[in-house]
Amino acid sequence: MKVYHPQDIVNIALVGHGGEGKTTLTEAMLFDSGAIERMGKVEDGNTTTDYDSEEIKRQISIGLALAPVEWNGKKINVIDVPGYFDFEGEAVAAYEMADSALIMLSPNGIVPVGAQKAYEYCVKHDMPRAFVVNQIDKENTDFVKTVGALGTKYPSAVAAVQMPIMKDGKFTGIIDIIGMKAYLFDGKGGTKQEEVPQDFLEDAQALRETLVEGAAGNDEELMEKFFDGQELSEEDILKGLGEGIAQGSFAPVFVCSAAQNLGVITLMDKLISLMPAAIDAPEEQAVDMSGNPVSVKIDPAASFTAHVLKTIADPFVGKLSIVKVMQGVLKSDMSITNANTGKPEKCSNLGVMRGKKLIPVDQIEAGDIGAIAKLQHTATGDTLCSTNCVVKYLPLEFPQPCISLAVGAKKKGEEEKVFSGLHRLEDEDPTFKLVKDTETGDMLANGMGEMHLEVINSKLKSKFNVEGELHDPKIPYREAIKKPVKAQGKHKKQSGGHGQYGDVWLEFSPVPDGLADFIFEDKIVGGVVPRQYIPAVEKGLHESVKKGVLAGYPVVGLKCTLYDGSYHTVDSSEMAFKVAANLAFKKGMAEANPILLEPIVKVEVVIPDEYMGDIIGDLNRRRGRILGMNPVDGMQEVTAEVPMSEMFKYATDLRSMTQARGSFKQTFERYEEVPAQMAGKIIEQAKKDMEE
Repeated sequence: MKVYHPQDIVNIALVGHGGEGKTTLTEAMLFDSGAIERMGKVEDGNTTTDYDSEEIKRQISIGLALAPVEWNGKKINVIDVPGYFDFEGEAVAAYEMADSALIMLSPNGIVPVGAQKAYEYCVKHDMPRAFVVNQIDKENTDFVKTVGALGTKYPSAVAAVQMPIMKDGKFTGIIDIIGMKAYLFDGKGGTKQEEVPQDFLEDAQALRETLVEGAAGNDEELMEKFFDGQELSEEDILKGLGEGIAQGSFAPVFVCSAAQNLGVITLMDKLISLMPAAIDAPEEQAVDMSGNPVSVKIDPAASFTAHVLKTIADPFVGKLSIVKVMQGVLKSDMSITNANTGKPEKCSNLGVMRGKKLIPVDQIEAGDIGAIAKLQHTATGDTLCSTNCVVKYLPLEFPQPCISLAVGAKKKGEEEKVFSGLHRLEDEDPTFKLVKDTETGDMLANGMGEMHLEVINSKLKSKFNVEGELHDPKIPYREAIKKPVKAQGKHKKQSGGHGQYGDVWLEFSPVPDGLADFIFEDKIVGGVVPRQYIPAVEKGLHESVKKGVLAGYPVVGLKCTLYDGSYHTVDSSEMAFKVAANLAFKKGMAEANPILLEPIVKVEVVIPDEYMGDIIGDLNRRRGRILGMNPVDGMQEVTAEVPMSEMFKYATDLRSMTQARGSFKQTFERYEEVPAQMAGKIIEQAKKDMEE
């Protein structure tokens, strides 16, 4: 593959809802450009960009994949992005790689959630965008209605530049709305130009009026011409559209059938003529080596800098770092430095990715995307530069994990292999975090959803040949008492020689309102328990509260008062008094109405208005208490307190209830008593676990 200059490179992310045909369109573009000899199919598991075994099995995209397409002297770096929200982290990296987004949707008259979220992301980050209506060959499609839905959702920001010609339910050609010409498919991959068919003329003219108005609105000179009643030429319209797209104020709508490979060539022509080239990308925010903010423009003449945007853990090639070169030229065998770690790296294996294939190249210019194999000290988000580092690019802002499941080895003795593999997958996926719960002992896999964690677990098997197992984490319950009691602990043992003797009387009482987890008070008078043994009593109690009498959970909110006891001048020892304290603890806890406490979390759920009733009802079913509702940025925030045990798979349920429009965060609040009917089951299960 030849070297391309930034003015000849278009970096574009294919985004949108799952199942809209992004991978199929990528495949068609590769085929039409001659990069591959035949088009693969998602259902056959042989596409270029869905190459992972999990993607083939599930028939969905899981990780972003690159597909450089050479077309008419230009290079289109197509980034195929997963549409399922469990893999949202992949989209974050893809948007950072791309200079524009192509949002895909089907012609069914609605704007799906995935397309809406992609558009909102582009608006928020001032990213140029376009729509492509795919799967136009399917039954009951309505292109005009779909464009109307986009226009209603995004008034004055969207207009069609193409429309399909449909005859007897078949996609037979495309109308170019700008030039008002029809291009009929000839069945051999080409088209022949004709006049717009009479049946489509009225719809095409209506779409053109919207398009001309949109183009004029992006340029003052064109706006004056438009209001003076003058006709805008094709050049005028293209100029206005190009300015609007670059400014992010206008999004054109294209049409194709990727599966039938119809309209894909025309689409590629439009992408290189209308969408911004890498050289026109806005400045990237960075900091200099003193931490001061700076802006960086794509510039092949400057000293080399690049941003590492994805890491792939390949069991055969090793680690692959996907980079976007921002300045200068990256050459094979070049000595480079990681600006974040300060450590040198060697660019010994340089290439461009086409799916899983690394195509070796000698150099990559600013504005292009490449891959470097086997970097030793580099992670996602880092900055690479020539030996004199001048900038560091800002770290990527990945979404925080919202679901936790416990993970372990399926076979005993393979724990180390499982956790080693998971740590390597952590490098690959910044939205996956592996954390040990020091209290329960669980190793927690944190991710974006159940499917996300299932895929991570499956990758262990396919990449590292070891099997993990996911299950609900243990809840860190607590135990407490409800009434004060007095109890004696007496440890007396005679076995020849020195015996053991320790005798204490303790009062156990609840600490009000969780003011403290444990309080020890010494009220000994007259030396009935010698001073040197009192620390041993306190230590014995400290050790005892780690395991309560109900189910072995730590005891909290307990005050222990030592007020009486006795000792033996020869047989007493610190150990004897520790044991005596433990005996008193067990006896006292059993008599003090012990109860089980569960952790309560504060949950803040942000949702559109229309889901308010469903969300509140669901939180109530989870034994939640609604604390309040507040409007936030056009959405509603519901605040509630909910038992932690009810929240494990809430991320999946919330996504289902709100069509992925809702989000939430939770923080630990306090402990509360478990309802009696539930406490019995928890205690029974805990005892079974202890026996095992």
